[in-house]
Amino acid sequence: MFYVSHGDVPPKRHTQHRASDGSLYAEELFGVEGFVGRSSLLYHVTPPTRTHKVEPVGAIELVEADDGVHRHRLTKTGGLPPRGDAITGRVPLYFNSDVVMGVVRPAEAMPETLFYRNGEADEMLFVHEGTGLCDTNFGPLRYGPGDYIILPIGTTWRLAPDAGSEQRMLWLECPSELEPPKRYRNEYGQLLEHAPYSQRDIPGA
Repeated sequence: MFYVSHGDVPPKRHTQHRASDGSLYAEELFGVEGFVGRSSLLYHVTPPTRTHKVEPVGAIELVEADDGVHRHRLTKTGGLPPRGDAITGRVPLYFNSDVVMGVVRPAEAMPETLFYRNGEADEMLFVHEGTGLCDTNFGPLRYGPGDYIILPIGTTWRLAPDAGSEQRMLWLECPSELEPPKRYRNEYGQLLEHAPYSQRDIPGA
């Protein structure tokens, strides 16, 4: 696909990388398919295996609504009131074995000391309304209307909406990888000229 580098990284991979005071940064190969899948090399002041506490955030029950009749459906979410945060405020609407799709209208930021990690699926947030900060282990990212926030499986993140900014988002959770369709990529992973977007549209790319 493409290479992005942020912050202070060593000139070669898998070599000692030290801070100005001589302390050693902890290197992490972030990915879910070992050495063959998509991955990122991250460098930490604190080893990523060191955590204060790990706890569940609660389960979302998916209940199938089936009246036995195949019919057109109109789902109106305009009147959905803001509630919870980007995790606790989720409202699932449709699901199958490939995806869970719903909406979320966060009324508040996730607690400053609480970060979320989905260990089973990629996630996507499409921002219809609102601005704020998505803070991840890859760094902070500002968001606004029209942005797609892609959160690969295993990413540690929290969402902090700006004060006074009403939020409305589409939410997807996919156990398979979220990636550009193959028809928009060449054999090297670059986006082709007829793709609906390019790498220049991706902040930081």
